[in-house]
Amino acid sequence: MRLTLGISPCPNDTFIFDALVNGPLATGDLALDVVLEDVQTLNDWARQGRLDVSKVSYGVLPAIARTYAVLSSGGALGRGVGPLLVSRPGVEAFRPEMSVAIPGRDTTAHLLFSLAHPGATRKRFMVFSDVEEAVLRGEVDAGVIIHEGRFTYAAKGLARLQDLGEFWEATTGAPIPLGGIVARRALPAAVRQELDRLVRASVEHALARRPEVSAWVRAHAQEMDEAVMRQHIDLYVNEYSVALGEAGRRAVRTLLDVHARTTPGAPRLGDEVFSG
Repeated sequence: MRLTLGISPCPNDTFIFDALVNGPLATGDLALDVVLEDVQTLNDWARQGRLDVSKVSYGVLPAIARTYAVLSSGGALGRGVGPLLVSRPGVEAFRPEMSVAIPGRDTTAHLLFSLAHPGATRKRFMVFSDVEEAVLRGEVDAGVIIHEGRFTYAAKGLARLQDLGEFWEATTGAPIPLGGIVARRALPAAVRQELDRLVRASVEHALARRPEVSAWVRAHAQEMDEAVMRQHIDLYVNEYSVALGEAGRRAVRTLLDVHARTTPGAPRLGDEVFSG
């Protein structure tokens, strides 16, 4: 069976999927056609049902839960891994009347920002890699940064206003569910099980060789400094990437509950979002 697989070019995703995409893992009867795109594009495609298997933000899960189910392995979830709210130096705190750049409407970053600042309305949605420059140029008053931005914002002249992940953890007590791997519900249960097994094997293969990073991972890291790339992997690839476990599932359920409470008309979802 040939399946389409979408992941982001970020080092945590390419690190996790390297062994599965490029060998040495044998995939048996499954063949994977891999597409690398930024996470908001993958979120949009998941809404359209374009791919068989995909990395997505957990923030889009309520919109796609009828079509896709969450696999246990391959995601990004943990503590101290949340997005940051930044601005130019001299700004002391975010105010509701300020404009803010956010890396995609369906991202978990948007949901965490909305939880912390429910009165904010002047939002501009853009690709995550454009947020810092938009703030630096004064196009917006503040920005929500994710991925490697956590490690580079200060060197670029930006100042942190708030750690949105810390706010989430203090408010909910749960780890932060950033993104997960989903597979079409239309796929046979045995195929989804095998996909989950393969992704877990790929994560474990990568972790067993840490800090080794392959040329494929480096090639897609957007010219990222290697030290930053390794920080990125160390932060976002952890035991939850191997398997969500009950603590990870509880964190996803918490996010779904927050989404239902903060989004008018949103469905209330629970364990039915998971694949098996």
